[in-house]
Amino acid sequence: MKYKTDHLNLGAWQTHSVVNGPDERFVLWLQGCPRRCQGCINPEFLAIEPSHEIAVDELAEKILAVSGLEGVTYSGGEPFLQPEPLFKLSTHLHAAGLGIVCFTGYTLEALQAHSDSWIQRLLAQIDLLIDGPFEQEKVASLRWRGSHNQRLHFLTERYSKYSTQPETSATEVELVMTNNGVMASGFWPANFLERLTKIMER
Repeated sequence: MKYKTDHLNLGAWQTHSVVNGPDERFVLWLQGCPRRCQGCINPEFLAIEPSHEIAVDELAEKILAVSGLEGVTYSGGEPFLQPEPLFKLSTHLHAAGLGIVCFTGYTLEALQAHSDSWIQRLLAQIDLLIDGPFEQEKVASLRWRGSHNQRLHFLTERYSKYSTQPETSATEVELVMTNNGVMASGFWPANFLERLTKIMER
């Protein structure tokens, strides 16, 4: 699939979240990921195919109309499959004073070595990068991460206060009611969604 340069292909979004980064955040789940990490918590966003395509300017307007936000989080899927439109969105958000957190299945070193100039430009817009693939055999209860190999990279000073706080974190899950049912967001233990589904079916 060839991504558009002025549109983002989203799997889903959430206007208010407190479990996907510091403080109150707007969350974007980008559609499409080339990785197939065993135990991925967002398998519905793996397919590299059109889902919800939205113009960058329209999405920026939608986000900036939401009050009380500290910033925006990019998750997925894999955000770095769409670096050009995500860079363009990020410039709008930073200009409005919002912070940017980005999850990626790639390591920071791999992204820095990439020849795509849009990847480098997007990296320069990110305040906090959370990198590395999810590894089920290294599962852990860490702040904003699911496995021990994943790392927090404070690329600007905006969220640097979290670099000195304890690494461990209690499991945090948000359940959001949508027209299509219940959407789970955050980090949860194995079989959580299966158990939740059984409880709701009763």
